[in-house]
Amino acid sequence: MTRARSALAVALLLGEDVARSERFIAPAVLYVGALAILFGGAPGPLPGPWAASALLLYPVGAWLAHAVAETEDDVARTVTLSAAGGPLPVAAGVLIAATAGTAALGMLATVWGVIAAWGTATTGGLLDGLLAHLACGITGAAVGSVFARPVFRRQGVALMCALVFLVVTGTRAWLPPVGTAASSLGTGRFGVGPFGDLLLALLLAVAAVAFVVRAEQGGLEAWRARWAALVARLRRD
Repeated sequence: MTRARSALAVALLLGEDVARSERFIAPAVLYVGALAILFGGAPGPLPGPWAASALLLYPVGAWLAHAVAETEDDVARTVTLSAAGGPLPVAAGVLIAATAGTAALGMLATVWGVIAAWGTATTGGLLDGLLAHLACGITGAAVGSVFARPVFRRQGVALMCALVFLVVTGTRAWLPPVGTAASSLGTGRFGVGPFGDLLLALLLAVAAVAFVVRAEQGGLEAWRARWAALVARLRRD
């Protein structure tokens, strides 16, 4: 219970930092602009138009999580780790803050779609659309939290690796939870189902937190040493 309160406090702290630094503006404006294009004019009957907005929330969620994870410098992060009582509340706080942002954007997309395609949304379709947006957003937040400190120390490398990972995993319609969640809205192929996609997204979020905590505790140092040795050997050759 204490760790849960600490994680929530960290999420609020980092959320305020991101708001003050205005790092959230770029991904939010990008997503809202995409929604204006998707739902402008005659978007077609729901839930079809939600497939694109849910899929786009995957990279946007990763962008938000990366912004949250990188909002503090090394000194401030050390203070936050000490005040929170360890890496677990901090890693969870990053994910909670990013998930809150993606949930808000997902709700916006759902409501916007209902208004733009008025009269075409059923109760089941509305629920599927909301769950699909949440599944894609939470998965994106999990990915973004991994491709940041402390796992990746160089932002350039982190962003390139994250981009490749997002493109590869986000363009596979058969791959849960993002691919199946988006394709279920566009083609009717449900895969593991909307609840299954959301459950898998939550499990991935837990795994991401565990991985980040392990990295914060130095669990990746041996891997980094081997990688540095390999790079040095290739340069000599």
